[in-house]
Amino acid sequence: MLKPTHKIAVYMDGHINSDYGKMGSGVVRYLPNPVVGIIDRTYAGDQVKDHMPSSKEAPILASLAEAVALGAEVLILGIAPSGGRIPEEWNSVIEEALHSGMSIVNGLHDLLSPRWASYIKDPKKQWIWDVRVPQFIPQIASGKAAELSNKRVLFIGTDMAVGKMTAGLELYAHYLKNQTAVGFVATGQIGITITGKGIPLDAFKVDHACGAVEQAVLEQKEKALVLVEGQGSLLHPGSTATLPLMRGSCPTHLILCLRAEKAFLRSPDHIRIPDLNKFITLNERLCTVEGTYPQAKVVAVAANTSTLSKTEAETYIAQLEQQIQLPVTDPVRYGVQKLVDAIGPL
Repeated sequence: MLKPTHKIAVYMDGHINSDYGKMGSGVVRYLPNPVVGIIDRTYAGDQVKDHMPSSKEAPILASLAEAVALGAEVLILGIAPSGGRIPEEWNSVIEEALHSGMSIVNGLHDLLSPRWASYIKDPKKQWIWDVRVPQFIPQIASGKAAELSNKRVLFIGTDMAVGKMTAGLELYAHYLKNQTAVGFVATGQIGITITGKGIPLDAFKVDHACGAVEQAVLEQKEKALVLVEGQGSLLHPGSTATLPLMRGSCPTHLILCLRAEKAFLRSPDHIRIPDLNKFITLNERLCTVEGTYPQAKVVAVAANTSTLSKTEAETYIAQLEQQIQLPVTDPVRYGVQKLVDAIGPL
């Protein structure tokens, strides 16, 4: 549906600097499409670079009409509200986009097609892509990924929205640039939108989740390296995603992702993040189950230091490396070379 030539506008009203805007910031930074603008009335007149690390030149706009005037063909809903529900106040924006002839990319649990498909004016040119709709019913997982001879890297986290997808995509871009035989298994709405394929893990029935991951990994078995986008956290009471990812991918390497400034979960914020050495051991033991599955070690940490100054970030990274005796980097701020070295030769 979404072609690299489509001109996109990203709806992020009120959330361009919010954790809930991660869908929008992800597609702006990694989607190859030309971006005509970001819709956020609060910062209208600014540039994208004023609010997120991006090589793209694009203005922040006050309205959808401005984006249409600039040639936008596709509207991407760039906000991920809690629970994946579409707020009522978005209805006018969705209706305006469809009446303007735009297509829409929706990564939320609430689907647009059942309600809004009749608003499409030209089905040959216009469409709605509800990203979180599973495209197949997988077999029950069997542990076959453990038999593969390649390296499989799973990104795990201390919490939601800590940078698992970002670290994975930064690494993926590095390996592609160096012409490495690398695969990327997208497991969330942002990764699927960017790569054009993948599995919306949290939309699969629990019994099917492991099998969906396994199938996606086996489809890339010829790749020397497969990067598996992480979801959720073992620590988070609202997340069930980590175990299906572990069982389905049977990883050989783990990369721990975290927010440098966080001692507690973002929400619920009364849950303290435990000692990292103990948390690392927990993830490693759950992966291997006392040797039943491949031995997977946390080989490095990807730390999101975006809220820290340069000096604070450098101090934090040095102190954390001393604490856990593993390489630590911020892949956006300092690049991915430490992660590449930790994964090793392919």
